[in-house]
Amino acid sequence: MIKFLLMVNKQGQTRLSKYYEQVELGKRAALEADVVRGCLARRKEECSFVEYKDYKLVYRQYAALFIVVGISENENELSIYELVHNFVEVLDKYFSRVSELDVSFTSKNTYYVLLTKLV
Repeated sequence: MIKFLLMVNKQGQTRLSKYYEQVELGKRAALEADVVRGCLARRKEECSFVEYKDYKLVYRQYAALFIVVGISENENELSIYELVHNFVEVLDKYFSRVSELDVSFTSKNTYYVLLTKLV
């Protein structure tokens, strides 16, 4: 099961976050900081799957954006990896070449794509 999805730039700033389970606001900031720090610190040669506390993290980098998905332990990592790619393809078609600015300044449209086109 998908627990959360984060879109983060190379500086570690969260551009979009969507949680599929209840997480307190105070804990979200700490969770995001730890997750982002861990994923951004990895080299390109390393695997895109990381174990973090109760989650498995699946992440992909597209230009200046990292998309990180937190999933439960029994979820298939490869299917989530492919789902992230499909999400980016849909965003590319919707925005005709999606960029970090599209995600940042039109987050309502990105949520729309995330909720209606992908699921």
